Amino acid sequence: MRIDKFLKVSRLLKRRTIAQEACDGGRVSVNGRAVKPSYNIKIGDIVELGFNSGAVKFKILDIKETVRKEDAEKLYEILPE
Repeated sequence: MRIDKFLKVSRLLKRRTIAQEACDGGRVSVNGRAVKPSYNIKIGDIVELGFNSGAVKFKILDIKETVRKEDAEKLYEILPE
């Protein structure tokens, strides 16, 4: 699955266009490397998502095309800084 779609499906970002802009702006890195929106993620990847107020680092636990709102948090695990 593409990183921009994963960020939207997991509800870490609200819309896919925002996820694409974050990738294009260099605020998304996977395993320590900045990635484009089309980057294909795998289970076990460590993703860092930068915001104005800081960054969120998480590990991908599962990849699904669609999930319910309650199950979205089961796709990833937030890692301590």
